[in-house]
Amino acid sequence: MVISGCSVFMAAKQPEKKDIDLLKEGVTRTQLISEFGAPVISEYKNGKRFEIFKFVQGYSTGTKAGRAFLHGAANVATLGLWELVGTPTEITFSGDDMAFQVQYDESDVAEEVVIIKKE
Repeated sequence: MVISGCSVFMAAKQPEKKDIDLLKEGVTRTQLISEFGAPVISEYKNGKRFEIFKFVQGYSTGTKAGRAFLHGAANVATLGLWELVGTPTEITFSGDDMAFQVQYDESDVAEEVVIIKKE
């Protein structure tokens, strides 16, 4: 008999880890959009483009798979009682909300990157 619970599914479906090393001067707008998706705000001030990116910093594939495996094993070992611990754990550790403001030059290359929110 296979016992599967919410914590296994939740661990496997956590958000992906983003490459925050791209959030620096010299990176193109296209690279940032490719990694973080469309900005939530895009506007011009004093002839320069400013954008704000918001995303949830998730986990690597290996980390997600490891967590799902451990939840599954704990579910089997405890006949499903692990869900009382595993599900709240996955709710708590569901990634970190992050936001960055980027200022670009005339060629849409990042001139300045400012952390707005990092949890």
